[in-house]
Amino acid sequence: MAKTVLVINAGSSSIKFQVFIADEGKNLTRRFGGQLEGLGVCPHFIAKDAGGEVLSDRRWQDGKEPAGHKAGMQVLIGWLRDHVGSVDVIGHRVVHGGVAYAAPVRIDGAVRDALERLVPLAPLHQPHNLTAIDAVGRAYPGVPQVACFDTAFHRTHPKLADCFALPARYYDAGVRRYGFHGLSYEFIARRLTGIDPALAKGRVIVAHLGNGASMCGLVNGVSMDSTMGFTALDGLCMGTRCGQIDPGVLLHLMDHDGMDTRQITQLLYQQSGLRGISGVSSDMRDLIASADPAAQEAIAYFVYHIQRNFGALVAAIGGVDALVFTGGIGENAADIRARVAKGLEWAGLRIDAGANAAGKTEFSAAGSAVRCFVIRTNEEMMIARHALGVVASHDQYCALRVHRPETG
Repeated sequence: MAKTVLVINAGSSSIKFQVFIADEGKNLTRRFGGQLEGLGVCPHFIAKDAGGEVLSDRRWQDGKEPAGHKAGMQVLIGWLRDHVGSVDVIGHRVVHGGVAYAAPVRIDGAVRDALERLVPLAPLHQPHNLTAIDAVGRAYPGVPQVACFDTAFHRTHPKLADCFALPARYYDAGVRRYGFHGLSYEFIARRLTGIDPALAKGRVIVAHLGNGASMCGLVNGVSMDSTMGFTALDGLCMGTRCGQIDPGVLLHLMDHDGMDTRQITQLLYQQSGLRGISGVSSDMRDLIASADPAAQEAIAYFVYHIQRNFGALVAAIGGVDALVFTGGIGENAADIRARVAKGLEWAGLRIDAGANAAGKTEFSAAGSAVRCFVIRTNEEMMIARHALGVVASHDQYCALRVHRPETG
């Protein structure tokens, strides 16, 4: 019997969704998809069918409703009731799973409470993930919900890649490098297996470049190290997040500027990154189009730190056979891909400029020692697969308990 799977990906200022139909063989067909973006600023809701036809397109001007994720979820739920009807399984992207969750899990009261305790580790995302969970729980009572974690894919890291040089008790208490964007990396690892199974078993660096940005080193499709750490602040410069920073800077801001933790949080998460350097925008498209020297400096900083972290990941995984670009910037900004690649020629990486400009899946030049790809990620597809798997396992377990004969 076919199942309708709803996937919700609640971000810092948007809510993305997709609806899939799963046949009896668990093959997934996308039926609907869309997003509500610009929450709290100029909200815009758009929904399309599988063929790309726009079914709904609505804008709210001047920051009017929906003002936040709670109101935004009501808009989405209303649309789903009109166009989809009932659903059988609901999967959520949840940014942080902490130490406890190394795999997708069915959500109950205890799980929901545990996820709320992780809010301080992902303050831009985790509260919105929980808002979505609560909203669909009320709208679809009794429908199983599954949390799929951005941190889970990185639980394969060796301890040396995850621990900080702090007393061991902090690691035991959960102060460690978790890594994020795991659902995207997992999808890319599977997709690369379909493109070139032998290459996918090798040493691959994936650059997930978007408003949030990170890089991951894979060996045989398994995450060995990542640029993000305890929170989603570490590593690369991002749209509004600072990336790697000397912790002494924070101590200086506290001691000499009198900043408290709330002010520092606002600075690091909302006022830094591309926006902070450029003073123009957090959107790479705006920076590329701008003639402002500060905008060009922000781009140069972004590219430099990708190149720098590439070198670190090469050392961590013992070499490199392929580099994959994904994410909003990685998939769409050919100029950024070209600039990154130019600084990696020391590794034997060469690109075909024409193939890159055309957005070809593989754009390596003939004879390049490192193969280069651009692969469109699909976190929602990964979530749908996990959600179906978790629910099927739960149903099989319950059936075994019901039908197990009494002994004694």
